[in-house]
Amino acid sequence: MTVTEPRLREHSVPPGLRAKDLLLLVRPRQWPKNLVAVPLSLAGGAHWNWHTLSRMAWAVVLFTLAASVVYVINDMADRERDRLHPVKRARPIASGRVSVPVAVCCAVLLTAALGALGALGPWRLAWPVAVYLVLNLFYSQLLKHIALVDVFVVAAGFALRVILGSLAGGIPLSVWLVMAVYAASVMISLGKRRQELGLGAVADRHRPTLEAYSRPFVDQMVIVTAVVAVFAYSGFLRSDAAQPFGQVALLLTMPFVLYGLFRYLQILITEGGGGDPTATLLRDRRVVTSALLCLGCLAFTSVLAGHPGLVSGLPSR
Repeated sequence: MTVTEPRLREHSVPPGLRAKDLLLLVRPRQWPKNLVAVPLSLAGGAHWNWHTLSRMAWAVVLFTLAASVVYVINDMADRERDRLHPVKRARPIASGRVSVPVAVCCAVLLTAALGALGALGPWRLAWPVAVYLVLNLFYSQLLKHIALVDVFVVAAGFALRVILGSLAGGIPLSVWLVMAVYAASVMISLGKRRQELGLGAVADRHRPTLEAYSRPFVDQMVIVTAVVAVFAYSGFLRSDAAQPFGQVALLLTMPFVLYGLFRYLQILITEGGGGDPTATLLRDRRVVTSALLCLGCLAFTSVLAGHPGLVSGLPSR
């Protein structure tokens, strides 16, 4: 479904510009997504060394700059619709605290920094960032107005983060891992749409594609993508991960994966949350605890792999 939107009146820009507003423009609260998604391929038990970690750090910063450019461009394109949203109307551009010319300058400077950082690293491996930027340019102008396509494009950004991390770290790319991250990202994006449906007419004016969604429809899609994510995660540990004891790692981590997933669904469906996925996933203690325990189990099996004498009775692949 393609939606056309009415032209809204320009908002006046108050005088004065604060450094805090420029910082908010690049959404530092969203940066942890890059810190989690880009190095995710390390969770498969790949050998860590300073070279690998330095490449991962380069990839994280590179994608953080790329995402910041996208945030500024999206906020400029959406400034009129954001003024209709009870939360997004406080964003720097929508509120008028940052003018469009200043935002354009920020986008240019961030793009220059992105290019400079890319040139300092293995720039030939940075093609996922280029794809991400091009995809989001189309998203800002067209794709966000097409129901279902909008959530698939957002999820593709996280798959590209994982791909960049694998390439930068010299880790074999796992299709299973990319599929798991993509399905989980679609699920989370749908959860955000579900929460926005509760805003009623305000949400329809802010995001007209919501007319093509309903809560029963979204709930069914959330369950389907959750199942795909768990299935793909299992395939990752069983087939592609560098873990020599994939079955053991799968057995140890699956309870925490399922608990974290069910807790997110509880927040989404029972508690009516999920509107800010980053805050939901990083601030809920039970979700964070289950994620840390899962990573701890993966680290434990990696340590066992380095001491073969301790694991003679455990099943390998």
